Amino acid sequence: MALEDADYCFRYVDVGCKGRRSDGGVFKNTKLYKKLEEKSLKIPPPSILQVPYAIKIPYVILADKAFSLSDYTMKPFKGEPARGSQKRIFNYRLSRGRRVVENAFGILSSVFRVLRKPMLLEPKTATKIVLTTIHLHNYLRKKSNTRSLYTPPGSLDSETDGKLRPGTWRNEPAPTSLLPMPCIPRRVGNYAKEIRSHLAHHFVTNGEIPWQNRY
Repeated sequence: MALEDADYCFRYVDVGCKGRRSDGGVFKNTKLYKKLEEKSLKIPPPSILQVPYAIKIPYVILADKAFSLSDYTMKPFKGEPARGSQKRIFNYRLSRGRRVVENAFGILSSVFRVLRKPMLLEPKTATKIVLTTIHLHNYLRKKSNTRSLYTPPGSLDSETDGKLRPGTWRNEPAPTSLLPMPCIPRRVGNYAKEIRSHLAHHFVTNGEIPWQNRY
């Protein structure tokens, strides 16, 4: 499991859990989860998203449906909301933001080919290899003299007026080593639902983008 930033760098990784374990068994047993629950991370305080509504919205992690909705984790609305609805647009904007995650994993596995299939190694050795590739990925992305070599133009997804140009990493066959986490229904608090509703409203008002109704 990993957490990425907007520059395609990995900010937190947890390596070594058993395959196909649920999100509750992975995320809820990480140090990141404990610190989020304890509010001990240096995350900026909630801020007003739009005027004139003086509603403070916390900074959140963009997650997929396998995770629980919370005051620090946003996930899509269930089902297939009607086109043009707030829920449909929220799901599109969430998916659009999460392309960074897809691209980070895509570039990582397309360059470091050892990650493309299961490793027939001792777990400790496999963990070291995965963490090494993560460190190398971040190093190459952060250094100005290596960034363009590691991720040359066209390698990452790009977007112009809502038209997506897939990155070249998507031409690779899907790796067999990256497994999706199963989705397990969980009870959600009202505050988390309110945050998601406020964000959904923002995306159809002050935060609207011209092409979002196409999706």
